[in-house]
Amino acid sequence: MALRNKYSFVLLLVSVSFCAFGQNDTLTTLNLNQFLQLVKQNNPIAKQADLITKSADANTLIARGAFDPKLFYDFRNKFYDSKSYYTLANGGFNIPTWYGVELKGGYEQNEGPYVNPENTVPDQGLLYAQISFPLLQGLIIDERRATLKKAKLFRELSEFDKINAINDLLYNAGKTYWDWYLSYTNLQVHQDAVALSQERFEAIRTSFTLGDRPAIDTVEANIQLQDRIINVQQALMDYRTKSLLLSNYLWLENETPIELTDQTIPEVTLENDENEALLSINVSRMDSLINVHPDLKIYDYKLQQLSIEERYIKDKLKPSLNLLYSPLYNPEQFNAGFQNNYKWGVSVAFPILLRKERGQLQMTRIKIENTSYENKNKRIELLNKTKATINEFNGYTDQIEIYSKNVVNYERLWQSEQRLFDSGEGSLFMINSREMSYINARMKLNEIINKTKKSALEAEDAFGLLHTMY
Repeated sequence: MALRNKYSFVLLLVSVSFCAFGQNDTLTTLNLNQFLQLVKQNNPIAKQADLITKSADANTLIARGAFDPKLFYDFRNKFYDSKSYYTLANGGFNIPTWYGVELKGGYEQNEGPYVNPENTVPDQGLLYAQISFPLLQGLIIDERRATLKKAKLFRELSEFDKINAINDLLYNAGKTYWDWYLSYTNLQVHQDAVALSQERFEAIRTSFTLGDRPAIDTVEANIQLQDRIINVQQALMDYRTKSLLLSNYLWLENETPIELTDQTIPEVTLENDENEALLSINVSRMDSLINVHPDLKIYDYKLQQLSIEERYIKDKLKPSLNLLYSPLYNPEQFNAGFQNNYKWGVSVAFPILLRKERGQLQMTRIKIENTSYENKNKRIELLNKTKATINEFNGYTDQIEIYSKNVVNYERLWQSEQRLFDSGEGSLFMINSREMSYINARMKLNEIINKTKKSALEAEDAFGLLHTMY
């Protein structure tokens, strides 16, 4: 009776352990491609990556603002000791152009007994135009043009920052998927082990009832069954934990997080993996892929930005020589127009020692040299990382083939021992030993498959191609 009670308790544990996986017809399969496509489309980090380019667009807009036309108006009046000294009013527009030339036009109205003779204008005011342009410093490039050029390059650079952010997201999500996959396949192994132990326990119990087996065999079989049930429960906890970690990456379009249930499982069949086939093709063109890697393209654009900065600072080594010409129009002399009425001038400036400019130029050239070294070092790092991950992938692929044969051989040994045990010649200890070797071999194969998939993912990430593959 005690044995029957123990048996009933074990069956209860088994039913509890498998309650979440008892409805196989309701299970939904989620493969890696489907998962990463969902991550790329809806994950907040993927959407956050779009803000990188939007920020760059805003930065470019700011730089373009330096070339915006401006309206201006200046009004000044002095009233002192009950006496109006003067009223000065000046309004118009200012148009900066790409080549450093500035156009200006306006209307000036000044009056009062104490107006400076320089500001004297006709009673109806004075219309004027003005053009100023640099002849040396600022003719080829100036701060506004340099800023806008760098902003445009930053916009292109931001695209690769966005790609890197998405690649990192997909890489981390992919690793989490394969950990989830491993926990599920190990759970399957433990479930199969429980089924085998349960079947053996029932057979030994029947044999004991018929007097063919000693009672101690039923105790040993029961202990083994309970141990394996505990293993299933632990594996189930691990699987649910991995499911929660995977859920961190899953969101709906309306920014609602998704929590995976036990009814969602990974795809176990791994034959004909198109991504791994593509990886083999990419290996043959490794050098060309590395050259267009997002990390290296970022360095290329940084070097172009520094080159623009160097040109601008070198231009500042020139003297500042600006010419200004301003024709004047008297409304009272309508027919005369701008004839013989003008202002013009020249301004020249040149720092004697040029210490600030020479220091800035040295710092910029140091930055260029430093970025060039970083670029070369990064290229070697990426190349070696790619080779290392491909070597790991090839090595693990070979191990899968070898260890798959080992699993088959362990299964043959176990089945052979099972036949001996069924015929009454084998021992319970030996069949348990063979069975455990077979179970451990299956779990070892699962680990090798996990490492193979992760190494393939890492190689795709080293190529910088994850964003194009999913």
